[in-house]
Amino acid sequence: MSGTKPPREEHPDSDSEDTSEELTEVVCLESDLQDGQMMEVEVGHHSVLLTHSEGKYSAIGNQCTHYGAPLSKGVISGNTVRCPWHGACFNVHTGDLEEFPGMDCLPCHKVKIQNCKVYVSINKKTLKQEKRVKSMGAAVAGVTHTVLLLGGGAASLICAETLRQENFGGRIIMVTRDDLLPYDKTRLSKVMNVENDSILLRRMEFFHQHDIEVWLRKEAVSVDTDMKTVAFDDGSVQSYDQLLISTGCSHGLSFRSKGLDVPGMKLENVRMLETPEDARQIHTACLGSNVVLVGTSFVGMEVASYCIDKASSVTVIGSSELPYQNTLGREIGKVTLAMLSENNVKFYMNDNVTEIKGVDGKVKQVVLKSGKVIPADVLIVGIGIKPNSEFLRGSKILTDSKNFVTVDKYMRTNISSVYCGGDLATFPLAMAKNRLVNIGHWQLAQAHGRIAALNMLDKSSALSSVPFYWTILLGETIRYTGYGEGYTDIVLKGAFEDRKFLALYIKNDEVIAAASLNYDPAASAVAERFVAGKVITKKEAESDDLSWLQLSQSRLPSNLCSTRHPYDVDLHPSLCHHLSH
Repeated sequence: MSGTKPPREEHPDSDSEDTSEELTEVVCLESDLQDGQMMEVEVGHHSVLLTHSEGKYSAIGNQCTHYGAPLSKGVISGNTVRCPWHGACFNVHTGDLEEFPGMDCLPCHKVKIQNCKVYVSINKKTLKQEKRVKSMGAAVAGVTHTVLLLGGGAASLICAETLRQENFGGRIIMVTRDDLLPYDKTRLSKVMNVENDSILLRRMEFFHQHDIEVWLRKEAVSVDTDMKTVAFDDGSVQSYDQLLISTGCSHGLSFRSKGLDVPGMKLENVRMLETPEDARQIHTACLGSNVVLVGTSFVGMEVASYCIDKASSVTVIGSSELPYQNTLGREIGKVTLAMLSENNVKFYMNDNVTEIKGVDGKVKQVVLKSGKVIPADVLIVGIGIKPNSEFLRGSKILTDSKNFVTVDKYMRTNISSVYCGGDLATFPLAMAKNRLVNIGHWQLAQAHGRIAALNMLDKSSALSSVPFYWTILLGETIRYTGYGEGYTDIVLKGAFEDRKFLALYIKNDEVIAAASLNYDPAASAVAERFVAGKVITKKEAESDDLSWLQLSQSRLPSNLCSTRHPYDVDLHPSLCHHLSH
């Protein structure tokens, strides 16, 4: 379909003085949109996604509720539209959220076909609402059933919300050692001078309204599954009927296991990124300084990218030959190294820190195994993952050899009424033939929370989410979907050197994962295939026919598109400048 902007018409039945509660406009001809297609249209200068799916026309908000991406540039599959940026999914008929990382639903608008024209009506009262919080209940007097949520991250929050969405009327208590309500942790390495208020996922009024208790600055020290109680560091004990453990992992803290048990670790300006306060301190410390980062993880590379225009120098020390080598492969590692090197980031790969030297108690030099000595005013440690499961020692809840908690596809542990989710969980991944995996992705943690909640309510639901994550370097976003461990080959669309590509990871002649850069919405299209269980063969991947990637999804010309910057949805102004899609 190639669209030309249709003449805008007021609804023929509208009052000339426009006293109606709805704004109605003709958006296109019925013949403009074929079944299985979508396009952005405009009603009252408001961006709307018009879809034609399974014989039905529908209209929903066009801005993804996660970070405001234009859904019209995403992928439509059946009754689902998937965001081109971060993979959130919505039902095209209802606007309901079907896959994270978005949290809220989209507004849904009326569609009418009359005289071969398509009319969309928007309620004027909700004209500027780009998000719709799903209907939720509250506590019911006399219901004493208690769900206790340990951890204040994505899994706990979504578990609490899902329970209330499903009309659970008991008590919900969320306990976190943080001094902040649940917040978007994915932003910490991208916008480090972040203000607490700008990253909160929900405000206190929300928790009050839906009777979700949040206990801050409180940490579990033991669990008694026989008595169904949890003891806390302040000496208090709380009983539960059902328990979700989602205390996550600490990053950059396991020095001994990662070879950072070195002299000088206690010097001032040795930093690790765990909290918004850590991020702010790193931001301040980096200004005009010589910054050294240890580790080439996604977070480490994002921090290096962030520091480029703030620090005097940025140096990265990695133990492998290339960044991301074991996850995204050598070629994308090379692209990443080149992007940062061009911006004066210095890399010392296949090397390790052996000593940190200081003057007056502050970091001054980092000594490497190779003998090189690097000037350093700030050392940022970005390696090491330590599961926050110490409090489970002595309990009957089983952990694996690395101290992660193993669950089944319903997020259940080995103990009845005890569930686990988020970074702490090792779980069966459906798309990897139920192989037990540990994947610390935001979107999966949210999915864990939802699945745990449904199964707490005896609404049997198995985890089926396909992993989707992203990393931002110098304003460019690499998107990744699937589970690529054990891949033996890569089929490439585009070119690494052009920094515009889709890499399809092959194992046993099937695509098992994909990574893209400037190739939207290809990663979302691959994710949809994974969700549908439709195998992408190596032969199909190598084919020149790219129609299934929906790269040229037809849309109306840009003069009908919203000119509003997609990142000004509920974002603090400082975030709008730094965040990239």
